[in-house]
Amino acid sequence: MSLLNDPMAIFAFLAMIVAFVFWISELPRFRKTFEVIPPVIYIYFLPMLATTAGITPASSPAYDWMTRYLLLFALLLLMISIDLRSVAKLGPIALFMVVAGTTGIVIGGPISLMLFKGFLPADAWTGFAALSGSWIGGTANMVAIAESVGTPESAFGPIIVVDTVVGYGWMGVLLVFAGSQARFDRWNNANNSAIEETNKRLAEMDRERHPTTLRDAAVMIGMGMAASVGAHALAQTDLFPALGDPTIISKTTWAILIIVTGGLLLSFTPLRDYEKVGASGLGYTALYLLLAGIGAQADLKADAQFRTLFQSWKKLDTLQQGAIAIPSVQPVQKLQFTSNFGIRSDPFRGTAAMHAGIDLPGPIGTPVYATADGIVGRAQRAGGYGNLVEIKHGNGFVTR
Repeated sequence: MSLLNDPMAIFAFLAMIVAFVFWISELPRFRKTFEVIPPVIYIYFLPMLATTAGITPASSPAYDWMTRYLLLFALLLLMISIDLRSVAKLGPIALFMVVAGTTGIVIGGPISLMLFKGFLPADAWTGFAALSGSWIGGTANMVAIAESVGTPESAFGPIIVVDTVVGYGWMGVLLVFAGSQARFDRWNNANNSAIEETNKRLAEMDRERHPTTLRDAAVMIGMGMAASVGAHALAQTDLFPALGDPTIISKTTWAILIIVTGGLLLSFTPLRDYEKVGASGLGYTALYLLLAGIGAQADLKADAQFRTLFQSWKKLDTLQQGAIAIPSVQPVQKLQFTSNFGIRSDPFRGTAAMHAGIDLPGPIGTPVYATADGIVGRAQRAGGYGNLVEIKHGNGFVTR
């Protein structure tokens, strides 16, 4: 039993952590520390340590609400703030470089996964997907892709560390060569006019910024929350079915695509002027609150204890290891099948496809039991699976 269990108390505690991290990051004595280890590291790991210490629970309705709506809220305000006209003015060469970099990440990720998959867990690809999202589009994109593919909360720690180390490493390289930029531009005959124009436009926008008024805050919060709830509700309808088996485009993915598309379209309207009063800052605030919630769902203590216990079972019962590893108990009391293992007509595409599992129907609230002893690989919402609990029984046996 954790110290905090009320959803509002949990949310307030996480908000306090985010506020404390950003407040202390600007104090002169800590500024150098945060230049080396950025706030995002603390915002993920401090809630994780709080859960491990028993202050916050690993599961709460507060986390479900934050995951469902704060990401969509953040994405809308961040998309509205994008100046696509300025991006287009950078010219074909700059846009080609962006596309080339994105393509390199998209191709390099699967290659790296194939090279090292023998040393990684089965769901490591979800971590690679989230990390690739960060390298392509930043923290917001990382969280969006992680939610779409069902990246486990415990995997965010290594992802954030790698993302920070690589990002700051390359930034250091760029700073070393920054003094040679003019000489390199002359040697390369680079045309910097579009970049200079964009920098002037950004400087002009900074001069036009002014404090957020009550009206500005009310409009941004109201618009963001209404759009988030609307996008989520629309994604749950039959107009946007989950695609793939296993799911490739889930209901969560559809909600993200809806909100991103709507935000980009609104960036061409006068609503983009809300960036002058802090739209992106408010969006990032929601994003960091969500990241704190993700960190709070990773319980190092519980995970380590359970894994140690299960390893002890395996060592003490090597003669009957097969009996432990093989699922042999029915998961529900009233057992009936709606779809068996094997080739079947795909319900989404209408063509023959392999169904690597069996489907057992039941009303909401039906108790579901583990079919054998094992360790919980993940317990979370996972795209088209809905609320998913994945249990690893050893010897390669996994049940969901």
